[in-house]
Amino acid sequence: MGQAERRVLEIQTKLHRWANDDPHRGFNDLYNLVADPAFLLVAWDRVRHNKGAKTAGVDGQTAYYVEAVRTVEGFLGELRTQLKDRSFTPVPVRERMIPKPGGKKKRRLGIATVTDRVVQASLKLVLEPIFEADFLPCSYGFRPNRRTHDAVAEVHHFASRSYEWIVEGDIKACFDEISHSAVMDRVRQRVGDKRVLALVKAFLKAGILGEDGRLRDNNTGTPQGGIRPGAGRARGHSLPESQAASSGSAEYPACPVRGRLVPVGFGHRGARRGTAGGDSGGLDWDGFTPVAGEDPGDPHR
Repeated sequence: MGQAERRVLEIQTKLHRWANDDPHRGFNDLYNLVADPAFLLVAWDRVRHNKGAKTAGVDGQTAYYVEAVRTVEGFLGELRTQLKDRSFTPVPVRERMIPKPGGKKKRRLGIATVTDRVVQASLKLVLEPIFEADFLPCSYGFRPNRRTHDAVAEVHHFASRSYEWIVEGDIKACFDEISHSAVMDRVRQRVGDKRVLALVKAFLKAGILGEDGRLRDNNTGTPQGGIRPGAGRARGHSLPESQAASSGSAEYPACPVRGRLVPVGFGHRGARRGTAGGDSGGLDWDGFTPVAGEDPGDPHR
């Protein structure tokens, strides 16, 4: 595992550097990385050690079943073959309604199969360092080594330094209504590999097997537990980006954005715009290990 992690991190570092050096660079040969044995092994390790490993998708198989019955080596070998010969096809996620904290409302969780989770995790390992180069320092939602508490700390930083107002906003049912075409347009800005684009689109369109046993198409939205955080990051980046343009600072708009794009702005008596406080003003890809841990709010990835 250590050797695989080192290989993945080395390639991620290169991808991030290339993306950071040229904001308009497109990446045309990424699919082979998704199917690379090292990327699949690290992706499996993420899925296996996530608390959702005990939860099965529509095929009834858990990560523990894969280990005990199919063996990890056989499972990853078969999956790599399917990716290489383009026979891999995502299957519908299993719907589960779970209660929202502190209320009677429920939210929809989409539980993918272990196989699909591993491919999604491998996709994330490849795409994340590229898109991280495009995200603004004020963005905190579903990003490595960033969390809601960091956004709150920045709010406190600005609020204690003469800022007098905060603009708070929320996109209602953002992930339930997110446009697939908008997500794909955003991904195409950086990814030119048609095989990767087809794979992302296939996951978006995989469908949902409801608790009532009915199979539903999903023409919009991404079920929580699937590629939802990545899709949200790619699409949600446009909000702080547009605010950056209006604030006159493309690099440091005053808008800590966390999981659901709240809050999105600050202001004070002199209408002076500030930069990110503390150590939150950027990401040193060489200084952290993206193969460790998971996105918050994504328990079944």
